[in-house]
Amino acid sequence: MKRERVADQPAFLLHSVPYSETSLVLDLLTRDYGRVAALAKGAKRRGSALRAVLMPFQPLRVTFSGNSELRTLTGAEWVGGMAAPRGYGLLCAFYLNELLMRLMAREDAYPAIFDGYRDAVVALTEPGPLEDALRRFEWLVLRESGVAPDLERDADNRPIQPGGQYQWLPEGGFIAVAGGPDAVLGATLLDLAGNACRSDQSRQQAKYLTRRVLHHSLGGAPLNTRRILRDLQRL
Repeated sequence: MKRERVADQPAFLLHSVPYSETSLVLDLLTRDYGRVAALAKGAKRRGSALRAVLMPFQPLRVTFSGNSELRTLTGAEWVGGMAAPRGYGLLCAFYLNELLMRLMAREDAYPAIFDGYRDAVVALTEPGPLEDALRRFEWLVLRESGVAPDLERDADNRPIQPGGQYQWLPEGGFIAVAGGPDAVLGATLLDLAGNACRSDQSRQQAKYLTRRVLHHSLGGAPLNTRRILRDLQRL
């Protein structure tokens, strides 16, 4: 069988684990091949060219080969041009990585997710609240993965009304309600559809709704980085 070789592929490092004393197994987000698992031979050796460039949240160009589920990384180049998130923004960036590893199947190409990830990492380095960047990326991943509910029409295919209140049903979409603990304003749904929450109330409701949708999409399994972020917010 001919070994496929992919050269100069835009990528980000999502995760790495040790493999033997000198190597690493990488989880890469690539633009044209989606999530790719790759063996980086010798990457742990002092002086390795790979060791110097395999940094999270930095744009790379990688070359890999092989036809198995575990490719072999044969080259990686740091592209540069992006500042790395710091502090709370760094924890948020690790959350993005975990979200992708849990929701994205391997080797399914999602160029929009790749571009959205790059934009989200940049946004996490900029001043101001980070919530909007997180919501934009979460809903991008949900939409591209095919599990996002329609934010502009209710379960009866009627347009969402900004002044209305809605409850999300996992198997049915949004239904109009008179109120209740799970009710979300139509304006919040339309803000999410437009990628911009325009009020503090909209941001709070968007966070609550997004958590519910992600919880359902992940089969109820918790995200480790979200728990850490929640604990920090309580301090």
